[in-house]
Amino acid sequence: MELAWYALLGLFFATYLVLGGYDYGVGLALAGDADPRRRRTALNAVGPFFLGNEVWLVAAVGILFGAFPLLEGELLAGFYPAVLGALAGVILVTAGVQLRSRPASERIRARWDRVVVVGSALAALGWGALLAGLLQGVPLHADGHVAGLGHLFTPFAAAAALATVALVAVHGAAFLALRLPAADAAGAARLTRRLVPVALAAVGAATVLGLLSDRVRAAVQRPALGVLLPVALVAALLAARAALHRRRPGLAFAATSVALALPVALVGAALWPFVLVSTVDPGASLTVADAAASEPTLRLLGWLVLPLAPALLGFQLMCWWVFRGRIDGRAPVYW
Repeated sequence: MELAWYALLGLFFATYLVLGGYDYGVGLALAGDADPRRRRTALNAVGPFFLGNEVWLVAAVGILFGAFPLLEGELLAGFYPAVLGALAGVILVTAGVQLRSRPASERIRARWDRVVVVGSALAALGWGALLAGLLQGVPLHADGHVAGLGHLFTPFAAAAALATVALVAVHGAAFLALRLPAADAAGAARLTRRLVPVALAAVGAATVLGLLSDRVRAAVQRPALGVLLPVALVAALLAARAALHRRRPGLAFAATSVALALPVALVGAALWPFVLVSTVDPGASLTVADAAASEPTLRLLGWLVLPLAPALLGFQLMCWWVFRGRIDGRAPVYW
């Protein structure tokens, strides 16, 4: 049962990264566009999905709190700069998008757009640093607590965080190529193609630093997966670029979605059966089974999740179906 809950936690968080990722990617795209009309059109493209995407983060945190209380405590204690930065970014993006829609001059809207850009970067950096910190192990002592924050300030963690920003930027640009009016979509497709080599370089740098890191090599339990999944990530990015060359933005967006989900799969599969690998005392490493709540608690939570997961999925599918296709860029709708 612990494996099922662990997989469900990974699925919910990966879904959040994919769906929230294009929100933050669109936010990053605002930094390179000085045209107020195009900025508003880009936000209108993401408008129908914006708040619904963040529900997956709430659901993932709920599973973490209920099903893995020990893991929740050590994540918040040992990764609080990354978690705090990511949550601050989520709040800034939400506030910036909402408040820019209030009656104001274009100068004020431009300031809120900069808030959205900063928040998007913080969210991507924070979640990337969290995943990297898990993958390279933590200073977990015999008392069951993580001591210090040095595991978040390493070359590998920095490279992985920047790679996450690059992946989010590519994903957001691919989303705009799929959703913007035809007159603007070509520019978004060109931006996506230009960002793919940047993302490939960032992923390559993070992979090389991971292979050279003693921390990562000691923490990863399945080295073959540690190499195979980055290769799959590179393949997904190349597939996205090829799809855009063939003018298939839907396939490109699907490929970038896979690229954002793969890091979660990499961390979960490479560390199994551990969820926190200790770099100071191998015997103190926390397994998934040890981190999980008791069997009765997991069964009770199961009765809550059984209706929740289909409801979340159904809501997301309904939104995508109702708002399918390109938006009409002639008039602002949401923001």
